Amino acid sequence: MRRKIVAGNWKMNGSKDLVSNLVGQVRSELASFDNGVEAVIIPPALFVGDVVEQAGEKLAVGVQNVACWGSGAYTGEVSAAMAKDCGCGFTLVGHSERRQLFGETDEQVAAKVGQALASGLVAVICVGETLEERSAGKAEDVVSLQVRKAVADVGSESWQQVVIAYEPVWAIGTGKTATADDAQAMHAAIRDVLKSLGAPADEISLLYGGSVKADNAAALFAQPDIDGGLIGGASLDANDFVSICRAVPGKS
Repeated sequence: MRRKIVAGNWKMNGSKDLVSNLVGQVRSELASFDNGVEAVIIPPALFVGDVVEQAGEKLAVGVQNVACWGSGAYTGEVSAAMAKDCGCGFTLVGHSERRQLFGETDEQVAAKVGQALASGLVAVICVGETLEERSAGKAEDVVSLQVRKAVADVGSESWQQVVIAYEPVWAIGTGKTATADDAQAMHAAIRDVLKSLGAPADEISLLYGGSVKADNAAALFAQPDIDGGLIGGASLDANDFVSICRAVPGKS
């Protein structure tokens, strides 16, 4: 049975007031859910402690990025072990904004995956193509290579800590969303890549991200290879985020 996960990536947004007003409401409403969804809030690192304090048992917490290293003279970095120690269970790795704005390479992504797994975190590995790459017919090749490089060093004992989030770069924050059929096709291709690597692909959760909202979540989550979502802007509104969590089909 694959885990059903909806993770809210706050990006560089948030405040103590948002934590106070949103987390409790989300926690309270999730308590009545019976669809088996795992909800995760991923705030800026400065607010992780505040979110952990309010999360309770129904909400998991993650960080948006971890370092390539375990410790040392790396001013400004946060290690995976620190995130785990502060109550996080998840970390994003390789988000397209990290790749594009901060020059994060496939090799760095792989190193961060290794740090996350070694520290006991679930690594939510973000992959996705640009509009130019999709228009050139290279979408599957680009995403396949990103997946292969990110998980190249994952051992057989660690696959249960791996989640792949497909986020087409052209759909992030633009209001554009891949059709449910297009998203399903890419998720199926990612699962095939994982199978080719000898991973237990049918047990690995695959998430879709890219302008997921309450009104399109159900159609996306109904697809056979889409196990939940990585949510951006809509995760900053408690009602929207809860509605998206509610759109996850129940366990069968």
